[in-house]
Amino acid sequence: MRVGVPREIKVHEYRVGLTPASVRELVAHGHGVLVQAGAGAAIGFADAAYEAAGATIAADAAEVFATAGLIVKVKEPQPAEWAMLRPGQVLFTYLHLAPDPAQAKGLMASGASAIAYETVTEAEGGLPLLRPMSEVAGRMAPQVGAHCLEKEAGGAGILLGGVPGVPPARVAVLGGGVVGANAARIARGMRAEVTVLDRSTRVLAALDVEFGGAVATRFASRAAIEEAVIEADLVIGAVLVPGAAAPKLVTRAMLAAMRPGSVVVDVAIDQGGCFETSRPTTHANPTYVEEGVVHYCVTNMPGAVARTSAVALNNATLPFVLQIADKGLAEACAENPHLAQGLNVHAGGITHGAVADALGMDHLPVERAFLR
Repeated sequence: MRVGVPREIKVHEYRVGLTPASVRELVAHGHGVLVQAGAGAAIGFADAAYEAAGATIAADAAEVFATAGLIVKVKEPQPAEWAMLRPGQVLFTYLHLAPDPAQAKGLMASGASAIAYETVTEAEGGLPLLRPMSEVAGRMAPQVGAHCLEKEAGGAGILLGGVPGVPPARVAVLGGGVVGANAARIARGMRAEVTVLDRSTRVLAALDVEFGGAVATRFASRAAIEEAVIEADLVIGAVLVPGAAAPKLVTRAMLAAMRPGSVVVDVAIDQGGCFETSRPTTHANPTYVEEGVVHYCVTNMPGAVARTSAVALNNATLPFVLQIADKGLAEACAENPHLAQGLNVHAGGITHGAVADALGMDHLPVERAFLR
């Protein structure tokens, strides 16, 4: 199979779908790889490195989309890319379709099959292709939040870790999963006062053991969320419902009751965000102020540390890329039900139940999709 890697065109997105090391593995399996010129240059992966790994360099994205059977990306395709997809082609990337009906319709109209990294599952019940970026975003959240708390960034002028005689900032983390746990580790390491809220008592117990009580844990009732948000200097939204839109846990009224210059970092923004006042931003203009609160809602947070993120993502995605390339989409999904869970669009229909529900569209089950 010919595998294509276009250069990412989302604003300030420097990650790349395949690293030279991943290309070398595909070539060793007998596949051809076509990489758009400059696709990895911004993070130190020169075209020469791809050629040394066995790839062919394409002049532009049009050549990649026109000749590759499998397109491997990082971020959701932009409208110009929808138009280049074709029936029978496979797209493997992050999609986040639940809050994006326009993209869903564009992919359906293309006739291509689209697999979303964020809904591929594993036997243990996790999301293996979302995890590395969740780890990155979780670890980034306290540091970007700490910067936003600085006065020149619009914040209240509070040092996250405090100093002797001055208390540290109070950080509330909504969700104790991969993002939330990583956020809590970094925030605590920066000497902040940290509280994690989650609806799973098992998750809360695990965090309590890990931190030895140094991080407070609370069951995420509405009352507890409201109290924690109003008292916090920094709130990190780390909730996830796989494939579905994020629940709006924090209302405008809660934000209005926070101290002016407080900060929220909405890591759930890819799925619509968990703050009522959240709207997507980019690295070019990452923040805005609403109800006196600084909002950081960048939809591709890990893109800021693009080299680390690209390598971490490739470590997780490569086995699935090889499986699709080696066997073809239908056989790969038949053999690996976890990969099949990643299929979001096929034969013009939405094949993931949670995505279909979020979009208010009909659900085409995967087993029926391949009969079309």
